[in-house]
Amino acid sequence: MFYMKGNLFVISSPSGAGKSSLISALLKRHNDMKVSVSHTTRAPRPGEEDGVHYHFCQVDEFKSVIADDGFYEWAEVFGNFYGTSKQAIQEQLDQGIDVFLDIDWQGAQQMRKIVPDIITLFILPPSREELENRLNKRGQDSAEVIAKRMQQAQSEMSHYNEYDFVLVNDDFDQTLDEFERIVLAHRLQTGNIESKYADLIRQLLAKS
Repeated sequence: MFYMKGNLFVISSPSGAGKSSLISALLKRHNDMKVSVSHTTRAPRPGEEDGVHYHFCQVDEFKSVIADDGFYEWAEVFGNFYGTSKQAIQEQLDQGIDVFLDIDWQGAQQMRKIVPDIITLFILPPSREELENRLNKRGQDSAEVIAKRMQQAQSEMSHYNEYDFVLVNDDFDQTLDEFERIVLAHRLQTGNIESKYADLIRQLLAKS
């Protein structure tokens, strides 16, 4: 069976902008799209499962993978390590699956150096007030942590112009539709079409 090679996307946003919810909603619409499951040294949050939301590991395990050059990228955020496995992603791309990397701007910068044709997208909140409101509604962090996240958000958002696409998540359904159109449009890039319809193109261009 022929598979058109999948596309690799980086999706970034400050915490609370709706990135995870948008990715999750898009995956429900398409069975040939997946989110990369990152490795992390942080503790699981309520409802998170190992191997589903993250591969949870100890710091020494994480550093061992770094030593083996097994990550596309890795970063330390709020004292915890996060990394993206090379092998797992490549296997999915080879099967024609579009893969989303839910990583921060530091990871995006590293990925651009390694994978020049990666597609990057940044999600902004409609306002600082709404961002803080969403963080409070999650009920996962203390006031002190939320204050740190808001401070970090300003730094993260300053990198929005390094990305190929920017979405403002004000109306969720509208933002989801825009997100979907971006992903589907990239399946029609010349390189992908040339691979998928190689035989047809040869026939059409063959000299009589």
